[in-house]
Amino acid sequence: MSLSWYLQFVILPILSFSLILTFIRLIKGPDIVDRVIALDLIITSGIGVIAIYCISFNNALFLDVGMILALIAFLGTLAFAYYIEKINK
Repeated sequence: MSLSWYLQFVILPILSFSLILTFIRLIKGPDIVDRVIALDLIITSGIGVIAIYCISFNNALFLDVGMILALIAFLGTLAFAYYIEKINK
């Protein structure tokens, strides 16, 4: 059992299943907060898929894209939390 087999047949299906569940939460989310958290989790799962691609093909080119996406997701969540705090005061 090699690393590429483990990544393709164990980790990638788990990430795909989590993406499906997160998209359902994004669509059904009763609150806007649930939808923002689902969107943040979708980006995080996408970063996981990018990392698996980089490991599988021994190509570190897309790791920079993953770091930029993580930074954008963090700043977006932070801005939304600040917005919610301002509304509730």
